[in-house]
Amino acid sequence: MSDRLFELLPAVYRDRDAAQGGPLRALLRLVGGQADLMRDDVARLYENWFIETCEDWAVPYIGELVGYTPAAEAAAAADAGSRALGRALTPRRDVANALRARRRRGTLALLERLAQDVAQWPGHAVETRRRLWTTANLRGADPSSPRTASVRDAGMLARTGGPYDALPRLPDVRRIGAPAPAGRPNVPGIALWVWPLRTYSLTRSPAYCAEEVAKHAFTFSALGNDVPLFSPSAPGRSVPEEGPDPGPITRRELDRRPGDFYGEGKAFVIYTGPRRTPVPLEDIVSTDLTGWRYQPPAGKVAVDPELGRIHFPRLAAPRGGVWVSWHHGFSADVGGGEYAVRRPVFVPVADDKPVPLYRVGRHGRFRRLRDALAAWRKEHPPRAAIEITDSGVYTDSVRIRLDEGQALQIRAASGARPVIRLLDLSNNRSDALRVRGARNTALVLDGLVITGRPVHAEGELSCLVLRHCTLVPGWALGSDGEPQRPAEPSLEIFSARACVTVEHSILGSVQVVLDEVAEDPVPIRVRDSIVDATSSDREAIGAPGCPVAHVALSIERSTVFGRVQVHAIQHAEDSIFTGQVKVARRQVGCMRFCYAPPESRTPRRYACQPDGVDAAAREAEPPGPVRDALVHRERQRVRPRFGSVRYGSPRYARLTEDCAKEIVRGASDTSEMGVFHDLFQPQRAANLNARLQQFTPAGHDAGIVYAS
Repeated sequence: MSDRLFELLPAVYRDRDAAQGGPLRALLRLVGGQADLMRDDVARLYENWFIETCEDWAVPYIGELVGYTPAAEAAAAADAGSRALGRALTPRRDVANALRARRRRGTLALLERLAQDVAQWPGHAVETRRRLWTTANLRGADPSSPRTASVRDAGMLARTGGPYDALPRLPDVRRIGAPAPAGRPNVPGIALWVWPLRTYSLTRSPAYCAEEVAKHAFTFSALGNDVPLFSPSAPGRSVPEEGPDPGPITRRELDRRPGDFYGEGKAFVIYTGPRRTPVPLEDIVSTDLTGWRYQPPAGKVAVDPELGRIHFPRLAAPRGGVWVSWHHGFSADVGGGEYAVRRPVFVPVADDKPVPLYRVGRHGRFRRLRDALAAWRKEHPPRAAIEITDSGVYTDSVRIRLDEGQALQIRAASGARPVIRLLDLSNNRSDALRVRGARNTALVLDGLVITGRPVHAEGELSCLVLRHCTLVPGWALGSDGEPQRPAEPSLEIFSARACVTVEHSILGSVQVVLDEVAEDPVPIRVRDSIVDATSSDREAIGAPGCPVAHVALSIERSTVFGRVQVHAIQHAEDSIFTGQVKVARRQVGCMRFCYAPPESRTPRRYACQPDGVDAAAREAEPPGPVRDALVHRERQRVRPRFGSVRYGSPRYARLTEDCAKEIVRGASDTSEMGVFHDLFQPQRAANLNARLQQFTPAGHDAGIVYAS
């Protein structure tokens, strides 16, 4: 504590107090601590007068002073929400710009600004009446009026159905702001196109050489799968010629404006040779590399942004390697990525000893992960952290042995996404990332992407933590995104004492091999994560050759693709299970606000689906074939619908716009179930719709259209 008050006393009193053991000093420390708390509270009170510096709880009160009111349906959920939900319901930026927005009421630029302020989505507003087909007077024809489509204009045809669609349309009398099915082209309609997918960067990551095709064929993804490239540019434009939109890059866009996408700080850069020299802009050729049939001319490099492929000339394959900096799209900060995340060193016991840090990478002490592990074994510290400083690919064989009381963290540096590729090196043993621990040992994997083989935990390991990691489902991916080993697990547990924690991660199936008679169930806690067995019919969490795994599962805000067969579910909340759930002890635990298939065997459930629609259907009809058909139809209606169920896709595990409201609004705080619960997208959309009704030009009707 501070001795500020004690230092104000005359020296004679300080000396006399020191001679008596310091009771006055101890008393003034307590008084000074309370004075510091009061001083900080007064300072915060002044800061809470301003929207830029106020705390989150003060934002709604400042908004009320300027006449800001949140959406009615969103405000109804505020009582059940957290601080993050409060920020989504009352965006600070929207409150700060409330007065400015009233002065600009009725302009398209304001609607685009509202999409960013309210929902944090890039937006582009379009007046649909300008796209209506009109009959021209031959005496005074308007050249700018929409006419019939020209099949020779490939650029116009390529933009069909998007925010920059220029094809003429017949009027649609349905309101664009009405629930589905909504109409777009109409005289009073304004379509606000938004891009809810986020753009993530990968910096100087090794490209994947597709040797099964040719030594001069590469993919941007280090895993070898096809991934579309995204543009990182900011929105706010009214015509496409002003710059790229914040979505996937098309081949035609790259061919027409390569300078908008290629270069340092832009969508992508290709480096070659040991010095990592950038390929010149004039050497980039945009083309279709489907099937790798196109052969670029000498001195050129072919790039397919829609598939994420690179093709060098046949006789000019880079010998020193290929690296790429590029951007891809995803929904949230889940799995390994370069997003800035605070990665604290895992500390199992409280002491003042410094934690050794072994840095791996181009700017670290070690170049290979195995060298850092060898140094850690030699020094044998009780606690240590190995940090990988770049987004490289490490093909090391990882064997970790923790002695009693040891703890180790292998983590990515903030802004890095390393890939650990486990190769098939030995024929007579497993090549998994193997960790064996004694009593009171812990291992933390943070920010890593592990591919090729599973993570294998055995011995008496006490704690295993996976945080912001990706254990590639199916071990590895093909060029089409399909898993190469779909039936193989990504995490194998042979430790009866282990407590497994999975946070903000993506992993394949989990297999637990234990003796149910001799040991207690292994606790597995999953939060804000995806467990993907690559199929709803395979085991996502289970045990080989056993009806159920000896596991006590706790899961929150997660999406599980596959069957869950465990001893007990202690707690399940705001989660989606696409496969059958089967527990041995139904008397233990509960499920709240979850979706599980109707044939599941679960503990007691509260506000789950399809239980809710089943009860409503049975109350609506008397017993008989009609009620059975209604129940079946309602069950099919509330089945979760995803944009993609394959890892690597930008819309992976993301609920579609036509998914049932019982799922999209089925969580405990009326947000969506599943891994992207904390995005609070229903609340963002509700707030944005409310703002559109306030600031849309008079006589017009505005609606949200999702571009990605």
